[in-house]
Amino acid sequence: MPQLILDDGTCFTGQSFGASCAAAGEVVFNTAMTGYPESLTDPSYKGQILVLTYPLVGNYGVPGRAIREQLSSHFESDRVHISGLVVASYSAEYSHWNALDSLSDWLREHNIPGICGVDTRAITKILRERGTMLGKLVQNDPAEIEMYDPNKENLVSLVSCREPVVYEEGAGGLRILLVDCGVKNNIIRCLLSLGVTVIRVPWDYDYTNDDYDGLVISNGPGDPQQCAVTIQHLKKAILLDKPIFGICLGNQLLSIASGANTFKLKYGHRGYNQPVLKVGTNRAFITSQNHGFAVDDTTLGADWEPLFVNLNDQTNEGIRHRTKPFFSTQFHPEASGGPTDTRFLFNDFINMVRKSKALANDPQPE
Repeated sequence: MPQLILDDGTCFTGQSFGASCAAAGEVVFNTAMTGYPESLTDPSYKGQILVLTYPLVGNYGVPGRAIREQLSSHFESDRVHISGLVVASYSAEYSHWNALDSLSDWLREHNIPGICGVDTRAITKILRERGTMLGKLVQNDPAEIEMYDPNKENLVSLVSCREPVVYEEGAGGLRILLVDCGVKNNIIRCLLSLGVTVIRVPWDYDYTNDDYDGLVISNGPGDPQQCAVTIQHLKKAILLDKPIFGICLGNQLLSIASGANTFKLKYGHRGYNQPVLKVGTNRAFITSQNHGFAVDDTTLGADWEPLFVNLNDQTNEGIRHRTKPFFSTQFHPEASGGPTDTRFLFNDFINMVRKSKALANDPQPE
């Protein structure tokens, strides 16, 4: 019988759907009610077994594979990144105008196992009390696969693009260099919608001598300390004074490059309903999040300050430089899926880039 086995020995027996294979990874939960096609294709889930807390999953199937401007219209990358899926009730029958096939068929296509008919509330309670745990999905024998800790591996290197890719939907004259640490497609869509050219480069690409107007550091999976090469390039970029915008993992990488530290959260923030407060204001936002590490505010240098704070546990949700055009968010302002409360931050960044470029082009007084 298919089983989910946690590293403390707790075992849940259910029914199999998706691929009939074993998988191991970090067991995490997501509280979102919808959006599983986007979540499952989010590269930040690389190496993780995902538990969906919403009880009914699969009822609207999986959308078609349409491509627009080199990007999938409905997914956040070109493949499923989770290691396995755990749900309470799987709906084999689906109904949606845009559905192409079932969730089970889609998982089978990507060789990802799923288990249903288990008590996801009980699993979530264990994870809330014990913290994120390692686990494995097996079909018949617990010895089918060993436990695996994805945080000991450079997951970013597995999900980043291999060669630079240029997206030129816009014609605004601005060149935004995007460091792909596992970027979600909607980050690229949001940038293109503002009339800029996006140059997407691999995680270890040295862009410090390239011609660009603004720099975006994307989201991605795993421990930020594994991205030593990205951090070294970012340290050089900080000295160039060109605007920088970090998202999710990008927030952690910018913080480390500035001299701060990060730490592992007990169970992470995953879902579409995380409240954050903009520091120094009464403005709160509901945000989409998917991360297991956070920035230690107490280690920020004198030139940096927190930009947002999580209202549930008071952890860091973004930083900014006090005088230079650098800022980042721990949440996803592109929010696919999720609320669009903070999408204005893309506009703020592009306006910052325009201002910076205008100042650089002004003739200097003699």
